[in-house]
Amino acid sequence: MEFAVKALCRVLALLLIAPVLVARGETLVIAADVWCPINCQPGSQRPGIFVELAREIFAEHGIDVRYEARNWARVLQEVRRGETNAAIGAGREDAPDFLFTATPVALSRNCFYTRHDSAWRYTGIESLATVRLGVINDYSYGKELDAYIEERRGRRGRVLVASGDNALHLNLSKLRRGRIDTLIENSWVVQARLAALGRVGELREAGCREPDVPIYLAFSPARADSPRYVELFERGLQRFRADGRLRALLQAYGVQE
Repeated sequence: MEFAVKALCRVLALLLIAPVLVARGETLVIAADVWCPINCQPGSQRPGIFVELAREIFAEHGIDVRYEARNWARVLQEVRRGETNAAIGAGREDAPDFLFTATPVALSRNCFYTRHDSAWRYTGIESLATVRLGVINDYSYGKELDAYIEERRGRRGRVLVASGDNALHLNLSKLRRGRIDTLIENSWVVQARLAALGRVGELREAGCREPDVPIYLAFSPARADSPRYVELFERGLQRFRADGRLRALLQAYGVQE
């Protein structure tokens, strides 16, 4: 009887501490505004290339990844303060103080899009003088374009800045209604968004900026655990590139490096 009582006590003790052990499981929080296929709707079957990649890499080390979506300016603030672990799809110009892997996850090709009744083409910064350009708040488009945007935003409507969770949708709507003449956006993102809306081919590509911009999972400078996450993610990227898993993931979203 005494043995049975002791055994029962041990079982009860394990049941009591089990929630504590679960609660202590390591969770990494990553966030961005929806920028599909880089990161798509949270909870969807295909939450995005960066999200799936992060989950698979960190799962190998017993780390859960929670993905959240909110506007980009807020994400950068939260990551900078250490409230969120990492920003998805950031370039070094977005947040030079963040911690980056040596290897980018992808290269972002930013292209200009117009309506089909436009003959304008992007041939360099000087060609923007004749158009109203739509951009997204706190996005980086490379040093030259960032300087152009900063100098002209709000000046006689030459650069119009969209903010919030639906910034790309706002810019697409402005372009369709003739409130801007062109918008600049990642080519993967525009293709995916138009496909989701059933409007493939609606826009005309009017040239792309060069060079392409490396984009990363960028970690908080305010957290002591960030260097470890950077190291784990870099090693994972190298493995996934070497064994073909990254290529397969990109193909699942219909894109190529």
